[in-house]
Amino acid sequence: MKKVCFLTAVMVALVTAIPVFAQDVGARNSDFYYVNVPIEKIYPYSKGYVVAYRDNVDEVLYTYLPYDWFFTIGGRGDIISLSPGTAWPYLTVFYKAGTFSHVRLYIRNESNHPSWGSIIYDSNLDDRFNPEAEDFRLDFDRPVE
Repeated sequence: MKKVCFLTAVMVALVTAIPVFAQDVGARNSDFYYVNVPIEKIYPYSKGYVVAYRDNVDEVLYTYLPYDWFFTIGGRGDIISLSPGTAWPYLTVFYKAGTFSHVRLYIRNESNHPSWGSIIYDSNLDDRFNPEAEDFRLDFDRPVE
């Protein structure tokens, strides 16, 4: 009986101590965070991807991701292929110490997937793609306090 009481006391002490250590680890990494955004449509363009997404009030917004971010060494973006199934494409934007770090674009490879769209041929969106941009925020992002 004493052994059971002792083991119970040790288990209670361990369980109550775990959150204290977890908060300590989280506090050290608090300068790095990310935002996940479900994608409405992805439009390939000659300079990059035009990504349509919804903000918190259901308005469709657009962001422009240059190909240079994804297809150069040391670029600021990664493309992750989603396997066939029900997963819908999404975008993850990473920030470190409140400034843009990099993006990950999770896409479906099937060109006939409903997440892919096409831009009108004579559209000129060249000035919206800036591969040298130091800061990148989605419209509904809030700056880190």
